[in-house]
Amino acid sequence: MNKILVTGITGQVGQELQDSLKGCGELFCLARQQMDLADESSIRNTIRAIQPNLIVNPAAYTAVDKAETEIELATAINGSAPRIIAEEAEKLNAAVIHISTDYVFDGTKNTPYLPEDTTNPIGIYGKTKLMGEAGIRENCTRHLILRTAWVYGTRGHGNFVKTMLKLGANREELRVVADQIGSPTHSKDIALTIASLIGKIDRQDFPWGTYHFTNSGVASWYDFAVAIFEEAKQLGFPLQVRQVIPITTADYPTPAQRPAYSVLSNQKLSQLLEAIPPHWRSSLQQMLVEFLGRL
Repeated sequence: MNKILVTGITGQVGQELQDSLKGCGELFCLARQQMDLADESSIRNTIRAIQPNLIVNPAAYTAVDKAETEIELATAINGSAPRIIAEEAEKLNAAVIHISTDYVFDGTKNTPYLPEDTTNPIGIYGKTKLMGEAGIRENCTRHLILRTAWVYGTRGHGNFVKTMLKLGANREELRVVADQIGSPTHSKDIALTIASLIGKIDRQDFPWGTYHFTNSGVASWYDFAVAIFEEAKQLGFPLQVRQVIPITTADYPTPAQRPAYSVLSNQKLSQLLEAIPPHWRSSLQQMLVEFLGRL
């Protein structure tokens, strides 16, 4: 039976993985208290004690703007920890599934990014995540890097959907950026996709490497916000919002620069899994129904 170590289990994807991986093996689901990704000895000692066959690493430093000033912490968690995990996994002949991000690209393309496209991160968060990818590739033979984007879900900490619902409950008018384009992605769909991949990795000819996974379809943050309110109103969420106004990135300056276009191509992963990801709008509906049930 697989021994699967899962990091970051208080996060959006980590919490979903505890459900989606239940039938995949013996799970060791760890929060920062059990394995601190900013502490090298904590990582090495924990992996050596558990001796997993597979490590799934969704944990990350994801505060994109704070990363611009908390460079050391972001580098430790996003850059160094994946390398250390990969080194320990290789000693055990274990596999690693690592979650990365669309922020490894600069956003200057206008067609979906392929896994093999040239990376060029424009902020500290993206640079540290790219450093983590390199650490995985260079140190673990059996690795799978899964880049995703615009993640939201019912669990874990705040995300764009929860923020919009909170603001929309108290304000009649909201201004949302309309010139950044991507694919909103439900954390539950990421977790289910990882479970599907685990079902295939024992194949002798499994094609390890870098893949992209997001929900299908494309939206701006403005489009996403409008859809959130349309769907939430139909479900009876208590909302005051009457108008969403599109603005430009320049109208809403942030400490970290963000890619203007970060749509990821799912084609490579869809061929491997013989399945197309659900459209972001249908996954949004599913998330809102689940979230309403938790309120």
